[in-house]
Amino acid sequence: MMVIPEGFAHGFQTMTDNCELLYLHSSLYTSEAEGAVNALDPAIAIKWPLEITDISERDKNHPNIDRQFKGIVIE
Repeated sequence: MMVIPEGFAHGFQTMTDNCELLYLHSSLYTSEAEGAVNALDPAIAIKWPLEITDISERDKNHPNIDRQFKGIVIE
C-alpha cells in the first residue's frame, strides 16, 4: 500500500504480466483537474526497473519539461 499526497506526481510500472492496481482518490475524478508530465522525459531521467514495453497513448503524449515549466497547477 502507498499513500501519495494530493498534488504529487506519480507513476507506476508493473513488474509482472498479471497484476491489478486499485487506485483511490481523495475526491471525485474530473479530467479538468488533471495535469501531467511525460514519465519518459530525459529531463526527469527516471530509472525504470524494466524496459518500457507498453504505455498508453495518453501517457506517451504528456509534455516534456522545458525552460518555461513552472509546475503543474491544479485548480
